[in-house]
Amino acid sequence: MTQRYCSLPQQPAPSFAPGLAAERLSALVAGRRMWVNGTVLHYFFFDADTDGSVIPVPGTGETRWVPWAGAKEQCDVVRECFRQWQDLGIGVTFAEVADRREAELRIGFQYGDGSWSQVGRDALAVGLNERTMNLGWDLTRAGERVTALHEIGHALGMQHEHQNPLAGIHWDDEAVYADLAGPPNHWSRDRTFFNILRKLDPAEVNGSVWDPQSVMGFPFEAGLVLEPEQYHGGLHPPGTLSPADKEFVLRWYPPAGPGPAAGGLDGPAALVPFRSAPLSLGPGEQADFTVDPPETRDYSVGTFGDGDGVVVAFEERDGVPRYLAGRDDGGTPHNTVLRVRLVKGRRYFVRVRLYSTWGTGETAVMCW
Repeated sequence: MTQRYCSLPQQPAPSFAPGLAAERLSALVAGRRMWVNGTVLHYFFFDADTDGSVIPVPGTGETRWVPWAGAKEQCDVVRECFRQWQDLGIGVTFAEVADRREAELRIGFQYGDGSWSQVGRDALAVGLNERTMNLGWDLTRAGERVTALHEIGHALGMQHEHQNPLAGIHWDDEAVYADLAGPPNHWSRDRTFFNILRKLDPAEVNGSVWDPQSVMGFPFEAGLVLEPEQYHGGLHPPGTLSPADKEFVLRWYPPAGPGPAAGGLDGPAALVPFRSAPLSLGPGEQADFTVDPPETRDYSVGTFGDGDGVVVAFEERDGVPRYLAGRDDGGTPHNTVLRVRLVKGRRYFVRVRLYSTWGTGETAVMCW
């Protein structure tokens, strides 16, 4: 075969408190990787000669150091693909930055490491000096631009469409394992299962029906799909954003949709100032925090109670709060701790909403 495939980083399965209602559990699974509408996603291209890593050389047992920087022509393809997603009119926007400390998405072009991306908010758990996305082959070659569109779809929270359990695909498993074990992918059985054969949770899929035209699906050659019968000859998505792709992102990120970046979790009228209190939230209490870090770094904004609630952090730019990070504790019986990166001279907000009579609060601080 000659087709090269995206290989997602494997993440541990999420754990939720026992006893959650099916509807709530489904909502948590579906939304846990999605950004809050109104988020500005900043992206950065690694460009230093010192940025790189050691990777194995397939079939040799040897390793080599390969840089992450990409040529301008490669970066330009990715920029164009960000614009194509943006031109759908989604409520999430993209902005290129020159400082990796400013970026939620950090992009490398390491050949030999394949193409992959963290899915949605999983990127926030990746260290500042690490990639959240890699484009592992020449994007300027015919038919390869789709790779960048596909990986940006992952960065928005979308999953592989061929793993949609609604598709009813019955694979010839051993044929798939054999196909992916050879060049150019050289995948292990575990990697092939995780990225091809494994079925997603129904709550994670991109739509209510299978979309064989999705940019999030892979093309497959004949002989790998046993059922449905019409795909014995292979799967051949066109490599463009399908109508269902557009519908999915616009449903999650509507152009003028409500959300924290547009006025808070419950709108500005619901927010009340915090008073100074310990870094915990209980009945009748609210919380505040202060920061004075010596440099830009991660900072834990505090612990917000044992209840079932949401904590969201924002950075103020030009008078507009921009989403940084958020967490819904899903009813787990432990304190919720949120970490954010603080930059000198900027103003930050934390908003808390508890699913109880304790109410909603907000606090703000200027770093330096």
